[in-house]
Amino acid sequence: MIKGKKYIVWAGKILTLGIFCGLWQFAAGFYSPEQLPGPLQVLKGIIELADTGILWEHIQVSLLRFSISYILAVLITVPLGLLLGWHTISWQALNPLIQILRPISPIAWFPLAVLWFGIGNAPAIFIIFLSAFFPILLATVSAVRSVDGLYLRVSKNFGVNRWSLFTKVVIPASFPQIMVGLHIAVGTAWIHLVAGEMLGAQSGLGYLIVDSRNFLRTDWIIGGMLIVGLLGLAIHFLIGWVEQTINQRWGME
Repeated sequence: MIKGKKYIVWAGKILTLGIFCGLWQFAAGFYSPEQLPGPLQVLKGIIELADTGILWEHIQVSLLRFSISYILAVLITVPLGLLLGWHTISWQALNPLIQILRPISPIAWFPLAVLWFGIGNAPAIFIIFLSAFFPILLATVSAVRSVDGLYLRVSKNFGVNRWSLFTKVVIPASFPQIMVGLHIAVGTAWIHLVAGEMLGAQSGLGYLIVDSRNFLRTDWIIGGMLIVGLLGLAIHFLIGWVEQTINQRWGME
């Protein structure tokens, strides 16, 4: 039965993809290839970019920027969120400032980022970092503050000291909700990576999409968009694998 369900799920995915490509090809019939190329034309454009090596160069640059920004955000924000969630007074003091800064779009920081860091990788990395910072921070704080009080009371009754309570009870109990924030941050960071590269970078997938517009290569534009989506999906699965691995290590699965 389980194998049968898996086949049904995969058949549904393939069918959905086929319907999407069919509708895409149908819509392309109403436009010129320069306005809306069909799936096969876009595939040929992607192969052309791959053969010249241009595609791989831009992918490497984008993945490097994303990795640096996202890992930096996780290393800084998760410990900060754990600390603020554990110390209520600190969170209450900083929360108003965080709520003021949080709604500001990371793209709005771009002019300042260019003034502060100049043209190059640094402004894009800064924008991506900001886009991941607040989702991870708020999810982590909320996770710590939502830990079941029963866990804390039982641990204290057994004489568990404060440090052990934090590291062996609070952090594992908070982990699932923290991972939700990490998943959300992957999406926001990847979106703003492309936006940042469109605005001020001279390389990367966002730059490739904008530069393709200058050559009127719509197939390259849509091809770049598809590559962005596929890489985002791959990163999502990678984060899910990390989550599953840690859950198994902690005996949560």
